[in-house]
Amino acid sequence: LEEITPKPVQDTGNILKQGYLEKRSREHSFFGSEWQKRWCVLNRRTFYYYANEKSKQPKGTFSIEHCSARLAFHLRKDSRKRCCFELICPGKRTYEFTAPSPTEAEDWVDQIQFLLKDLSSLTIPYDEEDEEEPYNDVDSSDSANTASHNTTLNQEEPNIEMEEDDIYEVLPGKQPNKQ
Repeated sequence: LEEITPKPVQDTGNILKQGYLEKRSREHSFFGSEWQKRWCVLNRRTFYYYANEKSKQPKGTFSIEHCSARLAFHLRKDSRKRCCFELICPGKRTYEFTAPSPTEAEDWVDQIQFLLKDLSSLTIPYDEEDEEEPYNDVDSSDSANTASHNTTLNQEEPNIEMEEDDIYEVLPGKQPNKQ
């Protein structure tokens, strides 16, 4: 289990989405489960939730890696049921949230699903038996080859002889320049 260092809201890194959500607490009261308003912050790998947006210490944090997100209308019976979504983290727990609106709930789910796709594409399985090099889209040696290849093409360009008349369109009333 990896440890996530608690951080104040301002220090959570590249924030992709943030806002107030209601989070269902784990402890169930006599009247059922409680919903608490929390300031939630999502960055590339981690979901933080705070008492409010000025808090220095998060109430909780968890890695979204290996989790899944989906709308969850079954979480509430009231008028806000279409605002609910959940984050299912296998081996840990399921986090349940209510957004201010159905559109916001969809946006949170979409953002999380986008990040999960991005995280899964960063780690591409590699069999040692394969003779191919591991795929690396960011620091590709092809980009260097392409750049030098283009330079070579540009240097050869002046040596190619073409008739000027073939590549320029003659506009009405203008005579092509003859040298």
